[in-house]
Amino acid sequence: MYRWLVLLHVIGVFGFMMAHGISAGVAFGLRRERRFEHARALLELSASSYGVMYLSLLVLLVTGIITGFMGQWWGRGWIWVSLGLLVIIIVAMVALGSSIYGTARKLAGLPYFEGGRQRPPIEPASAEEIDAILSRGHPMLLTLIGFGGIVVLAWLMMFKPF
Repeated sequence: MYRWLVLLHVIGVFGFMMAHGISAGVAFGLRRERRFEHARALLELSASSYGVMYLSLLVLLVTGIITGFMGQWWGRGWIWVSLGLLVIIIVAMVALGSSIYGTARKLAGLPYFEGGRQRPPIEPASAEEIDAILSRGHPMLLTLIGFGGIVVLAWLMMFKPF
């Protein structure tokens, strides 16, 4: 059973990376795109992957926690560092990414999240306002945080160094 849960954990990671990769690609595309309708379409594409992304994140968290108990890993430091690093990565991504692209969705007249709830679209802002928020995006920094974090997480889980 343990190996099956590890497999599900890895599938959860792949699903998360696949779905989140859509948002990463959109972030790079939005650096150059300033035509309102094209930017809006990219933002909609990014949002379309959220369901798979969050479901995959749930799968990888639940299976990681269960296999941590099954493998009796909770007494080792690597699993706590892994969990803490995952939380840090998520917080950094939300602070640096979701705030900018969520605001861009709102300004583009698309459904957006606020206070943990999805809100209906509002009247779109001007192209200049949308351009201003999109120019604050740092997709390379987000990619370095996300990919670098995943590399460290993979190392911790593969080698269990402490």
